Parts: sequence; structure tokens; C-alpha cells
Amino acid sequence: MAKVSSLLMPSERRAISGLAGLYASRMLGLFMVLPVLAIYADDLAGSTPLLVGVALGIYGLTQACLQIPFGLMSDRFGRKRMIAIGLVLFALGSAVAALADSIVGIIAGRALQGSGAVAAAIMALLADQTREQVRTAAMATIGLSIGVAFAVAMALGPWLASVAGLSSVFWFTTAMTGVGLFVLWRWVPAAPRRVKHKDVGMDRSQLGRVLTRPDLWRIDLSIFALHLTLMASFVAVPLRLVDAGIDKSWHGLAYLAIMGAAFVLMVPLVIVAEKKQLMKPICLLAIGVITLSLAGLGLPLSHGAGLFVLLVFFTGFNLLEATLPSMLSKLAPAGSKGTAMGVYSTGQFLGAFLGGTLGGWLSHGWGLDAVFLGCAALALVWWGIMWSMPKPPPLASEIVPLDEASSESTDTLLERLSAITGVEDVMLAPEEQVAYLKVNRQTLDQAALDALLPAAQSDTPEAGHAG
Repeated sequence: MAKVSSLLMPSERRAISGLAGLYASRMLGLFMVLPVLAIYADDLAGSTPLLVGVALGIYGLTQACLQIPFGLMSDRFGRKRMIAIGLVLFALGSAVAALADSIVGIIAGRALQGSGAVAAAIMALLADQTREQVRTAAMATIGLSIGVAFAVAMALGPWLASVAGLSSVFWFTTAMTGVGLFVLWRWVPAAPRRVKHKDVGMDRSQLGRVLTRPDLWRIDLSIFALHLTLMASFVAVPLRLVDAGIDKSWHGLAYLAIMGAAFVLMVPLVIVAEKKQLMKPICLLAIGVITLSLAGLGLPLSHGAGLFVLLVFFTGFNLLEATLPSMLSKLAPAGSKGTAMGVYSTGQFLGAFLGGTLGGWLSHGWGLDAVFLGCAALALVWWGIMWSMPKPPPLASEIVPLDEASSESTDTLLERLSAITGVEDVMLAPEEQVAYLKVNRQTLDQAALDALLPAAQSDTPEAGHAG
């Protein structure tokens, strides 16, 4: 049989670039307010530290509530239609916040921003537009775009706010969303098919299987705690920088330097974690440095010391942002990664909401130091919970077509796949004409797998690999 090319087709390039841009611009708009709201909130009527925290995190509540419904509706009504609706809601929320002169108006706008919960629909459209052989690279591009968007937001938000005020941050987001709608309309191709992909979308029949796994719960707890501490701390971080003598017009450059240095420090640790099978120690290290840095921010710090402690915090933060999804992919049962990621994302958004609220409450009642010390105490508990986590197995997900093998009975094919050395878990999806495998690449009998499923062969040994 002819080998399946792993090179991107023109339609796949357009889909990946367009959808990664949409995802990134949306996250940019959500995060640009993070380093500026606490500083500029004094100009808003009715502002209190508690309400500032609610404004920072409220998008997470609406995201958590609506991301799964948006994904399910995209299965029924069409991906691009639901993405367009979500982007319109996001633009409306940005405009409401831009026009607001009170903290309540900002909260309403941020909640409306979060109601455009199109993340699942974007990922589903990307899966529709890409073949199994290139889907890993496509999803990695989305992940990379989110990281870049966060770093840019931390630098761009303070600069815009210092030049044109807080409202300019939201007007910029509104304009970017308009560009995103144009990209969706003119650049992103219409999907040739609409299929439920178990490796991408939520499958309600697998929800119980995912929710009852203690190892997955620890990963979900980790992303919840990570974004809780992030949102809570940013009720106070911008004000702590001002207290350290850094003028707010320079905050953008400070964050840019910190994020760049944190990325450089994080990359070797990610490589070591993956190559040396040291996921658990690196995870504990990251939580540990986050705990220590939060405790450090609760102490009186000089200009340089404050920036260094923030660098330590963001190194740990970026390290977990990169490694937690990889750990989830290794632990999730075959064919259940999409459902596991749905639960994971819900935990992330709920953490953002509760973190902003908690940070605002602590700041309102006990001051800035209480925010950092409270978060440090929670992070210490988190570290203790993760200490008992078993070492993640060296497994990877693989998707292989069933074209020729599908003539066999399901039970026979399942039995033969399960018998191959190195194949640890199998789920057949005849409706997608693929098999989802969890394999140990160190022991996998690739020749036996290729002999059973010749359609899985490709120009590269990583074809069909999905994480």
C-alpha cells in the first residue's frame, strides 16, 4: 500500500495557522488585563480589592460553564458557526468592559468575554481539518500559540494602559476579535467533514471513566491550583512592583524580560523531564519553587529581589504549563484524551475564577502580604498531595487507521492489537475508522503493528503519534 505522507497539505496549513491565531488572540485579550487591572482600578467607581479579584477571574466561571455546551453545539450546528458566535460574544464583552466606568461594568464585560467559550469548538475544527498523521503537530502549534499569547499579553497590556488608559486594553481586544472573525471567514477552510474525535472532543460516555481515576484527578488538581495561584497573586503583584519602586509605565518591559528569561530556564527542564522520564520530580520541583516564590513575595523586597522572585515564579509556572498536558496525555486511557482534557480545562477555568476571588478577598481583608502567604500555604498543600503521585508511565498515544484491518471483527482486531508487545491499551472507533492506542515506545513491536495495520505506515516513524 502507498505510504501516507506526513507533510502538511495547503488546507491543513491554512487551518492550523488560522485557528492557532484565533486561539492566541482570544487568550491575549483575556490575559492583557491581568498585569494592569489592580493598578488602574482606583479610577473605577465602586472598586474594592475583592471586586478587582472577581473581575480578574470571572471569565473562568463562564468559560467553565459553557465550554462543553459550545463544543457539543458545534457537533450539531457547525464548527465555524459556533466559533463565530463565540467570537461575537467575546467582542461584545470587550466593548462592554471598554465602556465601563465602574468595577461592576468590568466584571460584566469579563463575564461576557468568557461566555464566548470556543476553545473546544476550535480544537474540534482543527481535528476535522487535519489527518491523524499531522494532528500532533497541529495541536502543539495551538499550545505554543497560547504560551506566546500569554507572554505578549504580559508586556502589551501594561504598555497600552500606560499610553491610553485601561479602556484601550479592551478596545484593542475588540479590534483583534474583529480581525479574528475575518480570518475565520476568509482564511480558515470549511471542514470537509464533521466527526466526533475522541482524542479531541468530550465524549460523555467516557466521563465516568475519566472522573474516577485518582491519577488524573491529581493532574486536574494541579492545573486548578496553578491558575488559582496565578489569578490570586495578580491581585497583588502589580501593586507590589509599584511598591518596589518600578513605575507602572515600565511594567511591560519588566514582564517581558521576566517571561523571556523564564522560558529560557524552563526549556531544558522540560527536555530533561521528557527524555529522562523525570516528570514527577520536575513537577514537584516546579510546585516547590512556586511555593517558595509566593512566600518570598509576601516579604518586603527591593526592586531587584522582587523581579528575581517573579522570575522564579514564572519559571515554575511555565514548566507546569508545559508538562501537565504531557502527563495527562500519558495517563489518560486510550481514546479518552479529549474527555480528560475537557475535565482538565474545566479545572483550569474554575481555578482562575476562585483564584481571583480568593486573592481579592485576602487583599481586602488582610492586605497584599496575605495574598502571597495564603497562596504559598495552598501551594504547600498541593505539593504534599502530588508527593504521593505514582511515577507516570512512559506511554504515548497513537492513532492508526483501520482501512484494511476493519474487515476483521471488532473483538478479533481488539485481541490482536492488545497482544502486540508494547501496546498497553486499545480503543477501537469504527465510526472514525481509527484505533486509539496507548503504547510504550521503548518496548513496542512496531513491525508487528505495521504488519497488522499496514495503513498506519508513513514516511516518518512518528506518523499517527498523538502525544
